[in-house]
Amino acid sequence: MSFQGEQHPGVQTPTADSAGFRLNHTMLRVKDPAKALAFYTRVFGMRVVRRLDVEEMRFSLYFLARLEEDDAVPEASDARTVWTFSQTGLLELTHNWGTENQADFAYHDGNAEPQGFGHICFSVPDLAAAEAWLDANGVEFVKRSDQGKMKNVVFVKDVDGYWIEVVEPARMAGKAD
Repeated sequence: MSFQGEQHPGVQTPTADSAGFRLNHTMLRVKDPAKALAFYTRVFGMRVVRRLDVEEMRFSLYFLARLEEDDAVPEASDARTVWTFSQTGLLELTHNWGTENQADFAYHDGNAEPQGFGHICFSVPDLAAAEAWLDANGVEFVKRSDQGKMKNVVFVKDVDGYWIEVVEPARMAGKAD
């Protein structure tokens, strides 16, 4: 690996102590797993690779991935758990049992005040086709590709109100220096 990363104030050279560390997943809390799973599997083509229930704490974890044709996902439960926790780029949906039955229940999306968490992002091969697909599936738009100061970037909301950025990698060149 010749690229050593961009240098900015605060950046430090990684040490051997963190060799092998990798980002495995990002977690979002969801009110109703059936609605969230329908959204992410139908609209973004993700698959549930592992569900873990923690009965004593009354929550379930759903790990989703955008699988490729040649991904070898183990069938055996323990092997699949190990495989899941060795991947990169997974989405974990956490459901605290009972929230789906609370009419006024909602999680903070991070974009309302006070701001915090911002969004997750999917890259797509064709932004115009993806935007049409999102429209066809009734997905709520925050910003379309032709709106705002940052063109060629789409923001939509999932069923829990979390923002999802959608980009076409080739259109991102020249966005910032």
